[in-house]
Amino acid sequence: LEKAGVQDDLDALGFTLAGYGCTTCIGNSGPLDPAISAAINDNDLIACSVLSGNRNFEGRVNPDVRANYLASPPLVVAYAIAGNLNVNITEDSLGNDQDGNPVYLKDLWPTTAEITDLIRSSINEEMFRERYGDVFKGDEHWQAIKVEGGMTYGWPAASTYVQNPPYFEGMTMEPKPLQDINNAAVMGLFLDSITTDHISPAGNIKADSPAGTYLAEHQVAQKDFNSYGARRGNHQVMMRGTFANIRIKNQMVPGVEGGVTMKDGERKWIYDACMEYKEAGVPLVVFAGKEYGTGSSRDWAAKGTNLLGVRAVIAQSFERIHRSNLVGMGVIPLTFKDGESWQSHGITGKERVTILGIADIKPRQMMDVEVTYEDGTTKTIECLCRVDTLDELEYIKAGGILHYVLRNLVTS
Repeated sequence: LEKAGVQDDLDALGFTLAGYGCTTCIGNSGPLDPAISAAINDNDLIACSVLSGNRNFEGRVNPDVRANYLASPPLVVAYAIAGNLNVNITEDSLGNDQDGNPVYLKDLWPTTAEITDLIRSSINEEMFRERYGDVFKGDEHWQAIKVEGGMTYGWPAASTYVQNPPYFEGMTMEPKPLQDINNAAVMGLFLDSITTDHISPAGNIKADSPAGTYLAEHQVAQKDFNSYGARRGNHQVMMRGTFANIRIKNQMVPGVEGGVTMKDGERKWIYDACMEYKEAGVPLVVFAGKEYGTGSSRDWAAKGTNLLGVRAVIAQSFERIHRSNLVGMGVIPLTFKDGESWQSHGITGKERVTILGIADIKPRQMMDVEVTYEDGTTKTIECLCRVDTLDELEYIKAGGILHYVLRNLVTS
């Protein structure tokens, strides 16, 4: 950008370099000005952004910015010049020049030839050789890291970035026989288009969240919290961050945003409630609407679900990759029949749920979901098991794809 003579003009517009890759795309380039943030939250404003990333769901680039729209990089700049999303970018002027004349997008848009000339004059082979010729050597910070030898990682107990995950605790060479899910509690009721970022956010860690509390208890200052994305090697942080997006709406707690649920008539953090259920040996289920797990194929959305003790997710439909990831973590996805939903069955979250047929599970079989309501009445709902293939069935029987692979490695 500097060689092309573009960076100075971008700086003048406010497009200074804040980070690389995912930094800005998932909201890690820093908070808004406190006064702006306060104005948005105090007045419940729907602030908007235009970004050249690959996802545009609520809160994508900043927790305070609800509505995000995807555009090419030049259009992002054009909208920034206009300073307003309520314009017809192809017909309305973006502003006026120094003489007061209107300036339109067509006046600013570069030709293909101009772009090609800039690329040819500002990008060359030497730039890549200089940057990547000795990439494995690293800078002085990388070289200063003290490394002890050994064939396996040492799992330092004091690390808040990397911890030994509990996936294989209690694992035996022979998988335990599958059992039906009996008397499960409902952890969450969600509507349509719950994204993997809602389920497992990658952005900022709030100080008053379970993950923030955990880090503070481990002497990490708030300024060093970093992000969920950076701490994905620590399951203690990621478990606490599962279903913890500040914009997620659990309909068990209507009108409230954030990772909370109801347990025994009391509002609690989802993580805290799940740990209480796990301690009591109570399995959990989640109900959702259409396209559950849409967005990026974030594996922690399935890993965290598993570690919280959720045994099944019952939705109207699933995003393709997240469904596969749930199966890979041993969580059973089921779908309602067309036209049915948790709302149509009057589910409020106070029910207990039993799922029959798991002991003899077959791909894409119909399963009976027995719902016991608060007043003691019961209803049997027929749902489609979305364990779709024989391979996926083997993963479920093994307890998940990690267990399946590990047993095969040991056997071979």
